[in-house]
Amino acid sequence: MSCIDLIAGLGNPGSDYEQTRHNAGFWFVEAVARAYGGQFRKEAKFQGEICKIRLDGHEIWLLKPMNYMNHSGQAVAALCRFYKIPLERVLVAHDELDVDPGGVRLKKGGGHAGHNGLRDIIACTGNRDYLRLRLGIGHPGQSSQVSNYVLGRAGKGEHAQIEQAIDVAVDTLPMIVAGELQKAMNTLHSK
Repeated sequence: MSCIDLIAGLGNPGSDYEQTRHNAGFWFVEAVARAYGGQFRKEAKFQGEICKIRLDGHEIWLLKPMNYMNHSGQAVAALCRFYKIPLERVLVAHDELDVDPGGVRLKKGGGHAGHNGLRDIIACTGNRDYLRLRLGIGHPGQSSQVSNYVLGRAGKGEHAQIEQAIDVAVDTLPMIVAGELQKAMNTLHSK
């Protein structure tokens, strides 16, 4: 029995943002699509790119909202409404300042911690009980530098660390989808 019907990766559309730290969520769902043979396609009614994969016999939607980070919730809410997916069955992958590059954390529920994508999902759905896959990008040190930092490109070594974390998270996905959250957390949090 699966506990996940939708994996939403957060990021910003367009080539200007493709390699920025803020797009770690996009990188994750793209890696999942590659691992499970999915192809993203534009879908206007969901304000994003979607694809469907099969994991252990269960169909899961992947979503990349294409209406910019601050409006990610509109795309997530639209897809959830259309397919009647409760938010408790959604995994949101996003960049995380409070985790070092190469780290990845799994968390159920909570606030937005200043992340505009999470803030908008909560605002558009009225719910904060979704799972979050927090992909570490590190913190620039000063809160005044955060905006430029998340919209900047990771250095080569840092990018490689984030990619390794994404690979580990993709390997852990069957546990997450099966609802074995503690087992998944033990695996991810030990890295």
